[in-house]
Amino acid sequence: MFRRDTLKMLGSLPLLSLLPPGAHAELLGQPWSKARNALIFDAMGELRDVYTDGLIQEMLDAGMRAIAITLCDPKVQGQAAYDHTIQGILAYNRLLASKQQYYMPAREVADIDLARSQNKMAVFYLTQNSTHFMRDLDNVDVFYQLGLRASQITYNSQNWAGSGCQEPNGSGLTRFGHGLIEKMNSVGMIVDLSHANDSTIADAIFASKTPVHISHACCLELFKHERNISDKNLRALAEKGGLFGVTQMRPFMTEKVDNALEVYFDHILHAINVCGVDHVCIGSDRDHRRLVQSKAYLEELNREEGSAMKVGDGPLYFEELNGPRRMETIWDGLKRRGLTEDALEKVMGLNLYNYYRLVVG
Repeated sequence: MFRRDTLKMLGSLPLLSLLPPGAHAELLGQPWSKARNALIFDAMGELRDVYTDGLIQEMLDAGMRAIAITLCDPKVQGQAAYDHTIQGILAYNRLLASKQQYYMPAREVADIDLARSQNKMAVFYLTQNSTHFMRDLDNVDVFYQLGLRASQITYNSQNWAGSGCQEPNGSGLTRFGHGLIEKMNSVGMIVDLSHANDSTIADAIFASKTPVHISHACCLELFKHERNISDKNLRALAEKGGLFGVTQMRPFMTEKVDNALEVYFDHILHAINVCGVDHVCIGSDRDHRRLVQSKAYLEELNREEGSAMKVGDGPLYFEELNGPRRMETIWDGLKRRGLTEDALEKVMGLNLYNYYRLVVG
């Protein structure tokens, strides 16, 4: 379960996580070595309770040592959002405890260091909306004490704090939103502007006293999509020390389905050109299983995402990144496109580590 709805069981999805090597289109690169010990850190990804031990080990073998995971359905409102988020935290606490040979709950960057020393994965909690705070800023303290270290200001729609990306004429950052950011700054909770509209992003970058994060989006200059970020806001984010995570959601970058992976690298390189290499990271927003576009899977995805995605338009992922070792493919592809290994280490994890150290501690 977990991901968008902690009350739904996803174990029945027709996935190929147990397929033998060669039965899927995944590319296996060799970017990570024990000698270099590069940190691979996903700014916003998924962990599910249906992951086999073998699949989790593949993630670790590919270098993954830290991840921020989304807790629950971001579309719910009010008391239901509050309750849902608490249920999500408790459910993930149980999952991490049941797989403690692989996972380690994380509340500060020292937990990343400890996880790396034990060849485990540090797991931070993130929410994709701020509705669970309701209109009570004291709830920021409540969720911080429960382990939440990052929260988006909005999801796709208008809320009390600001406007989502599907609200082109929305409010921008509201009066409550200003207070929320001030409170999040004071406790050391990351302000995530993914899914916000252009004006809310601009307002929040200016309002926040600590650098802000966009954990998973792509570049509007390269592809017109409501979830993508303008160069103007990317520059403003970087100028204030923020960090931009490039997501792996294929429909945000191209309508092409086959042999389209280079487009993803284009977005990463464009972000580096605009923001500078110290202000870009990877925020996959993707499952780590090997997925197939079966009818049953698409029906399940449609129930999970609702109107947020047009799931009939082809896979949400690049086939080359469809699996637990995709960070290897990304490292190799960016290296082929000209990034040095020092730059790769920054983009693949070190920038995010330094950002968390600055904001979370």
